[in-house]
Amino acid sequence: MQLSWDDYQDGQNGAAVVGGLAPEKTKDTNGADRTNGLEEREERNERVEAAKQPQPRVETPVEMAPVAPTVVEETTAVVESQVAAVETDSRERVTVDQKAMINCRADLNQLVPFKYAWAWQKYLDACANHWMPQEINMNADIMLWKSGNGLTEDERRIVKRSLGFFSTADSLVANNLVLAIYRLITNPECRQYILRQAFEEAIHTHAYQYCIESLGMDEGEIFNMYHEVDSVADKASWALKYTQELSDPNFRTGTTEDDKTLLKNLIAYYCVLEGIFFYCGFTQILSMGRRNKMTGTSEQFQYILRDESMHVNFGIDVINQIKLENPHLWDEGMQELAKQMILEGTELEIRYARDTMPRGVLGMNANMMADYLRFIANRRLVQIGLEEHFPGVKNPFPWMSEIMDLKKEKNFFETRVTEYQTGGTLSWG
Repeated sequence: MQLSWDDYQDGQNGAAVVGGLAPEKTKDTNGADRTNGLEEREERNERVEAAKQPQPRVETPVEMAPVAPTVVEETTAVVESQVAAVETDSRERVTVDQKAMINCRADLNQLVPFKYAWAWQKYLDACANHWMPQEINMNADIMLWKSGNGLTEDERRIVKRSLGFFSTADSLVANNLVLAIYRLITNPECRQYILRQAFEEAIHTHAYQYCIESLGMDEGEIFNMYHEVDSVADKASWALKYTQELSDPNFRTGTTEDDKTLLKNLIAYYCVLEGIFFYCGFTQILSMGRRNKMTGTSEQFQYILRDESMHVNFGIDVINQIKLENPHLWDEGMQELAKQMILEGTELEIRYARDTMPRGVLGMNANMMADYLRFIANRRLVQIGLEEHFPGVKNPFPWMSEIMDLKKEKNFFETRVTEYQTGGTLSWG
């Protein structure tokens, strides 16, 4: 008869019983009782079975690295907003009438049908203008920068100040787009352009780094100017306060107050930071290029200016569309605030001009630059539906308008090979 452990039952004295019969006890060599070794085998098997059972876990306190709550919360907030958009009428096809610039509940994952054809066209135009910093030859700039008498001290100051401000300014813009604007603009074709703009800001930061590295500048000095040089730091801190309001992951639009906060941010970045703060430095560097100095750096700046002009035009279209769809936001108080923001920005840029040009240089001076910045400020005010603040002011640098209005026909300086046609047409005129 074959037996298994299932055939064993407990006996009266704790011994195993097979088939109801208790095994006979025998004496070992020392006179001790044993039952054919069954007790030992049972104990051994009990130990084996006990070892197979899961053991209770002893918790040892471990100090865990803290998880950044803002990252988790922000990611959660973005995902929740996307899910909410999908869940709302997710089984219905999106119509044009359901789309809106802000506070839209239609599915944000459906790009078409387009409501704002101008936004999609700007995206296509931006893609057609693609360029990369390494395509531009910096050899002439390197030789000029390293030569003892190639540039005056005032000209060197301008180059350093420009690279110092712009190397961080485009990062500020990119961070604002990614951390604040993208999740609050609820139109997919506009979001498509915003993604392209964020990529262009990365290219611009790359271009400034490429110039700084090529010229062998002190990177610590240049990249920290937005902390250490007052005229640069004042502009950066002015812009940052508007990002801080929106970068809170718990911030939502939907109330008049919160919608106005978003509108303030758009005015700060598109009308002031990109629309005014960039113009003194651009004019100075491009003026060098017109004089056949720092031509590689000037070429980089000219491509960047073309991109930035498109950014400003896009942002102003977004601002005006929000006003059109939400006229209650554009009350007297908001109009006055927008005007003051543009005037504050103009004054900060004039201070920067005086800091970078204590004397006349490159055929211009601080007073001429102040007039130019007031001319630009008037243009920004009118573009968002406000009246000019500086009547009668003229543009002392008409060649700047020509540079910004160029069309894509041929390569400038004939420095780019024919395979790279997407960069477009540039000319020093």
